[in-house]
Amino acid sequence: MDTILGIDLPTWWFLLIGALISGYGILDGFDLGAGALHLFFRKEQSRRIALNAIGPVWDGNEVWLVIGAGSLFAAFPLVYGTILSVFYLPFMLFLLAILFRAISIEFRSKEEMLWWRRLWDVSYSVSSITISLLLGLILGNLIQGIPLNANHEFMGHLSDFFNPYAILIAVTVLALFMMHGAMYLIMKTESRLYAKLTIIANNTSKFFILCFVTTSLATLIYVPHMTAIFKTYPALFVLPAAAVLIVLNIRRSIEKRQYQRGFISSAVTTALLLILFAMGLYPNLVLSNLDPHGHISIYEAASSDGSLRTMLLFAAIGMPLVATYTVFMFWTFRGKVKLEEGTSY
Repeated sequence: MDTILGIDLPTWWFLLIGALISGYGILDGFDLGAGALHLFFRKEQSRRIALNAIGPVWDGNEVWLVIGAGSLFAAFPLVYGTILSVFYLPFMLFLLAILFRAISIEFRSKEEMLWWRRLWDVSYSVSSITISLLLGLILGNLIQGIPLNANHEFMGHLSDFFNPYAILIAVTVLALFMMHGAMYLIMKTESRLYAKLTIIANNTSKFFILCFVTTSLATLIYVPHMTAIFKTYPALFVLPAAAVLIVLNIRRSIEKRQYQRGFISSAVTTALLLILFAMGLYPNLVLSNLDPHGHISIYEAASSDGSLRTMLLFAAIGMPLVATYTVFMFWTFRGKVKLEEGTSY
């Protein structure tokens, strides 16, 4: 098997896809969090400011999801096909929610009627919450494993997805995104909306920490395979320890009203939690809770070495371009949001 810098190609793609998913979680996470909080803003002006805060960047943030899904299909087609077939209904709901979120953002300002704007406000918030919960539900099921037989065929039922652990992960993801989104909006707003958001950030951070502690205990007790790597490599325990410290730093930053630092900490928390998830899976991408032979490893699922090497070259060119575009957009639209004549949202 071909290697680059001593690392085999399937592992490179495992790391690359992990980076893309982390980028999506960090970037679209605050968009989704802002949407989940949208109905807490009672005034029309506050809702317009909140929408204009994410308006220039939300669609660019979703590019990371598109690239991540495309990379999974290209590098690990067996995993892509298995996950899509197993989670067919959740993914259809996910795509529907993404569609309605985009429609809500774009259609809201097209008419002046109060009922029209309220309709799309509700649609925007509900779709953002739905996306967050579905992402967590899928993640929770991937963590504890799904019922696959030795031929990687799904042997469960739709009701299996709605188990207590997956629901707990779904709520935790929503809490993380709401906290992340609140701090992003704080950095983009001022006056009364800023003051309201400081209260929301305080409450959502407490809710997230409660979910974080509960999820950590549930994982240790009910999903022991996710912590097995730390018994083999005790030095890696520094990562969950760092996650705990950074979560505590979020609370510290909020209490000291250092919201930019808190936003960075919540972004790092998102990345670290996904890294811990990846470490618990590796070298597998899908775990079976029915038959160990149903696990799908990166080596079993990978495309040919020639394909992986060629695609890695394109990724080495494309990812820096996407990252540069993302930085450029945030730099261009930095600072507080001001409503002016002709503002889109």
